[in-house]
Amino acid sequence: MNELDNARMKAAASAAEQISCERRVHEIIERLERGARETRHVFRVVHADTALEAARASDRRLAAGCPLGRLDGRIVSVKDLFDEKGSVTVAGSRILENAGKPAQADAMAVGLLRAAGCVVIGRTAMSELAFSGVGINPHFGTPDNPIDSSRIPGGSSSGAAVSVATGLADIGLGSDTGGSLRIPAALCGLTGFRPSSDFVSTKGAFPLSTTLDTIGPIASDVVTCREAFAVLSNLVPASHDGIEGVAGRKIGLIDDPRLMAEMDETVSRAYARSCRLLRDAGAELVGIDLGPLLDSIARIDAIGLFPGIELAARLGSLTDAECELLDPMIWERVRAGYDVRATGYLNMCRMRACATEQMQDRMVGLDAIMLPTVPIVAPRRDALQDADAFRRANGLLLRNTRVANMLDLPALSLPIPGPGLSVGLMLWGHRGGDWPLLAFAEAVEGILKHQ
Repeated sequence: MNELDNARMKAAASAAEQISCERRVHEIIERLERGARETRHVFRVVHADTALEAARASDRRLAAGCPLGRLDGRIVSVKDLFDEKGSVTVAGSRILENAGKPAQADAMAVGLLRAAGCVVIGRTAMSELAFSGVGINPHFGTPDNPIDSSRIPGGSSSGAAVSVATGLADIGLGSDTGGSLRIPAALCGLTGFRPSSDFVSTKGAFPLSTTLDTIGPIASDVVTCREAFAVLSNLVPASHDGIEGVAGRKIGLIDDPRLMAEMDETVSRAYARSCRLLRDAGAELVGIDLGPLLDSIARIDAIGLFPGIELAARLGSLTDAECELLDPMIWERVRAGYDVRATGYLNMCRMRACATEQMQDRMVGLDAIMLPTVPIVAPRRDALQDADAFRRANGLLLRNTRVANMLDLPALSLPIPGPGLSVGLMLWGHRGGDWPLLAFAEAVEGILKHQ
């Protein structure tokens, strides 16, 4: 048993035995100070002193029988694109590090988690400017995939996922513009939840795309994601007792090669096994045609990409020196955003609005749509040194997940249990139907775990 396995067991035991939050934070800080490989590059900044102070306060509340809520004492990592009062929001970029000033206030999401009693342990690694599904950052380092250290963790919320997978945090707060929560969750054996837009405030988060950005959690299970979403959205569902199994529930399956081709054999087998398990549990699996909607997305893409256009507008005119500070693979995508005219961008917005409405009609009668989160297992890092290999891997990692962002669907990635590298199963729900999707995902999770 390696240190990573020990860390996971300790984290689970701590929760079960109600070990003090202060002790847990001490153990995490000690692990980080030892510098074991699986903890390297997970955090850009560790808040040792303030985390211990918050942990002691949580322990006092729990001892007095007056916790602030279900998440009081849960340890949270924060992606390095969220403002924290007194910290510089770097978003994985030397440009922002050089130009940044300490934030005057916490981002809304961070403030809500603190108010719920969460202990913020530090700021996690990420793809530069959140603009890659691979998770590699040449400036501040890239955390290892917790399952195979030779492979990438996925991104852009790379450190958020690895912090949870290695027991350094209970919840990773991240963002999702094209899959940045669900991709690393899938590659690291975790659960990642992308809410519908407008449920969670993006105030105080560095924007990659004001059109597509959403804020959400990565955790080890659906229940924790649901509890985090309740805090982040500042909403409590009218009732939530979960659902009893999936019998009689209708799940849409996609056979369009634009989302189902080029699957690794490991992914294909795991997905087929998941379909069998759900069918055996009484779910009705039906084929659906998303061709017209995928055509609409392709027409939008032919004009430009929302993240590239909106990030270019955010950065403004960059000097040659600033351009040289950017990762070339990121700068390539930003540069393309400067070339799109305003009329083209407005057409993109109009076409997306139409597509999101059409998708709601397509979802009628379905409880969820299901497909692999990503079609490939985590690539080896050394295989992505070539620019073309990087582009291909990034495109495949984002291919399935970004559809939910383009159509503004709540989406969640679940780990499919099995030997070897991690595979994610993605569920899409009705736009605005985040609570029903989480309840359904919890039922699916139970079936997968008890196969």
